[in-house]
Amino acid sequence: MKVVLVGPAERVRSELTARGVAPDDTRFEVVDAPELIGMDEDPAVACRAKPRASILVAAELVAQGHADGLVSAGHPGATMVAALWHLKRIPGVLRPAIAVPVPTARGVTLVLDGGANMDCKPWHLVQFALMGTIIFRHLHGRQNATVGLLTIDKEEGKGNDLVRETFPRLKSAGLEFCGAVEGRDVPAGKTDVVVCDGFVGSVVVKTMEGAALAVMGMLKSEILATWRRRLAGILLKGPFTRLKRKMSCEEYGGALLVGVNGIVVSCHGSSNARAIAHAVRAAARTAESGLVAAMKEAVARADACDETVPA
Repeated sequence: MKVVLVGPAERVRSELTARGVAPDDTRFEVVDAPELIGMDEDPAVACRAKPRASILVAAELVAQGHADGLVSAGHPGATMVAALWHLKRIPGVLRPAIAVPVPTARGVTLVLDGGANMDCKPWHLVQFALMGTIIFRHLHGRQNATVGLLTIDKEEGKGNDLVRETFPRLKSAGLEFCGAVEGRDVPAGKTDVVVCDGFVGSVVVKTMEGAALAVMGMLKSEILATWRRRLAGILLKGPFTRLKRKMSCEEYGGALLVGVNGIVVSCHGSSNARAIAHAVRAAARTAESGLVAAMKEAVARADACDETVPA
């Protein structure tokens, strides 16, 4: 696998040299992109003003077939803009969504949308559910992924207008819909896919990440409190290490932007080397899986069957 590094060429090459990478190492290719988009900039304005920004150049390389996927730990809004400009939406997709993999008691659950769409309509959530099941089928080998609708109560009819209007649509969508799920059902892994609007999804994901860090921190403090606990901690180091890895977002690398005509993985701005490495591997595996082609086929088939969804 060759990694294409997009950014200010001299800075990138300098970093590679500092890490012992030879200039003729064929595992890496450097593509110059002299402009950068800061986290505090308006994504649409910045993208128009900086056509040679690294995220736009990287998206263009994917659109041209020079790269199989894009991994970015930069401005998530700029990543979305770049993907829409250069890769475009898959025909029939109303809104691309961020599919965030979160660790649960049963393995992993996908939360859609993880922050791309703050204001959604019922048909958007139904399409998120469809795209989530396609991801599970191709990347996790599960043919009939289960879907849950995130709300405040498990009874049908509870929740806001969006939830109440989405519920019957999901019931008749031909998916393995398991009904409503509450926030506490997400870490339990009650369903494979959880759908909600981007505001709620972002809050849920970040709350889970913060809770995992807090729990691990409190556990570490308790273990280090006395020499007896420290001794027990040494004996239990293996299970604790495995638990930490299962609960860490670093193991998943990043979140997939679905609904665009290409592979785009968005990472935390604070991602470390391990997280980026996992994100690159995830992008390569996703590209090899044929996910985009399967997504096009599924969306086209669902579009043909549902005349109630607005264009």
